[in-house]
Amino acid sequence: MRVLVTGGAGFIGSHFVKRLAGAGAEVVVLDKLTYAGNPANLEGVDAELVVGDIADVTAVERAAAGCDAIVNFAAETHVDRSILTPQEFVHTDVLGTMTLLEWARAHDVRYVQVSTDEVYGDLEPGRRAAEDDPLRPSSPYSAAKAGGDLQVLAYVRTYGVRASITRGANTYGANQYPEKLIPLFVTNALDGEPLPVYGDGKQVREWLHAEDHCAAVELVLHEGRPGEVYNVGGEDFENLEVTNRILELTGADPGLVRHVEDRAGHDRRYAVDDTKLRELGWVPSHSFGETGLPSTVDWYRDHRAWWEPIKSGSYRAYYDAQYGERLKA
Repeated sequence: MRVLVTGGAGFIGSHFVKRLAGAGAEVVVLDKLTYAGNPANLEGVDAELVVGDIADVTAVERAAAGCDAIVNFAAETHVDRSILTPQEFVHTDVLGTMTLLEWARAHDVRYVQVSTDEVYGDLEPGRRAAEDDPLRPSSPYSAAKAGGDLQVLAYVRTYGVRASITRGANTYGANQYPEKLIPLFVTNALDGEPLPVYGDGKQVREWLHAEDHCAAVELVLHEGRPGEVYNVGGEDFENLEVTNRILELTGADPGLVRHVEDRAGHDRRYAVDDTKLRELGWVPSHSFGETGLPSTVDWYRDHRAWWEPIKSGSYRAYYDAQYGERLKA
């Protein structure tokens, strides 16, 4: 099988490329190599890398030629950045998705859209979102992802494209760009820098290991039904609990925790019902507290050469713009 993995030099995408290539698939990666795309994530992996934008028809044609399937990980993903520059999110997450779907339609190839649980919006305690629940995105990021999902479902119904959607929980693991909560707080803790917790820190997220997430996407690629959505769940923890566990694992000073001004439109809780995926045979293999988070912290501790160069230059400018005034306050 020859598979095009878009965004394959990014965090979850690179884990998926390694998984497919390790199983003997022929893999082509299409990645724009923006700030979060890193060719180092693919070192030692037998995959062809094409540098290009998924919204660029020519780049898609070059990368997708001869492929039997497309798995779309390519996206602008960080909510904080979407609040600052929403236009980029619509370009990639909506227009880019449509461009890929056009190729899938013209060449009758299998298509999997990797989406997010954030499209369901804020959930009250005790409730878990099912795949047929209404979409109620809160941020420009989740709205753009919801727009991409709706494009997929429209192409299934209108054109008969053989497409499925996965909606994953907050994903963590090795090689994650240090802007999301876990890699940001782990690397800051290792360097003795503040851990900026939004608001009271009691926002609840499901935490899903990257390898479990990729196992789910691979299963849907092979066994998922066209037109169907599959939730990929994790384990529920408050952000402050995750923060405290990071402090324990790194041995950092609890005084590094700083409660800062919350971000605009911040959802309090995400949770999904992943019964449909489990009925396909998916079973996660990582426990967040026992193996997942400890191994992730160990990876960042042992791979300073990967993340230290990242946390300078444009990253530092973004970090200061996002947290500078909050931390001063």
